Amino acid sequence: MKTLKFRAHLVPLVLSGEKTVTWRLFDDKDLQEGDVVNLINWETKQVFARAIVLQVRTKKLGDLTEVDYVGHEKFANIDDMLAHYREYYGDRVNGETGVKIINFKLL
Repeated sequence: MKTLKFRAHLVPLVLSGEKTVTWRLFDDKDLQEGDVVNLINWETKQVFARAIVLQVRTKKLGDLTEVDYVGHEKFANIDDMLAHYREYYGDRVNGETGVKIINFKLL
């Protein structure tokens, strides 16, 4: 089964239904609409829920709009967003980097 990992501070947001969108860079899982996925706490490696992928869209980080943030945590500006993702993916992240915008619903 495919998985989506979330940092521990995001788990309560997912479980409350506040977070219904996740962005993934360099997706190696080929996530697609209709996939049922286990949601995993990144720190503990434990499954905390299951979800269905409702929609998958691809954009460049520099092209994201307010609509893309609905259901996702906000950033102060694009520089903060790029710095955040560089922490995970390194210097290869820039405004031209592709991002998968994944809408999901808990099962």
